[in-house]
Amino acid sequence: MILFWLGEGPLRFGELRRTVVGISERMLILHLRELEASGLVHREVRHQVPPKVEYSLTEFGHSLLAALTPLGQWGEDNRERLEALP
Repeated sequence: MILFWLGEGPLRFGELRRTVVGISERMLILHLRELEASGLVHREVRHQVPPKVEYSLTEFGHSLLAALTPLGQWGEDNRERLEALP
C-alpha cells in the first residue's frame, strides 16, 4: 500500500500514516526503511523548523509499481471473494 500511495506523489510521514490504513507507526517506519534500503523509496529531509521529511518513489520504485498495478486491480476486482475466504 505504501508504494501505491507514493505512486500518487511525494508524501510526508504523517500523511502516509493517515493514508495507509491499519498500520502502526512502528511498522510504517520499518517498512519505509526497508523500501529505502532496497532503493525503491527516496527519503528527503528538508532542514526547516520543524524538520520536514518527505518520501517519494525512485525510478526503480516506479518500475515495480508498474508491475504491481495489475495485481492491485485483480485484488479490487475480487475483493468480495477474497474477503469471504476463511
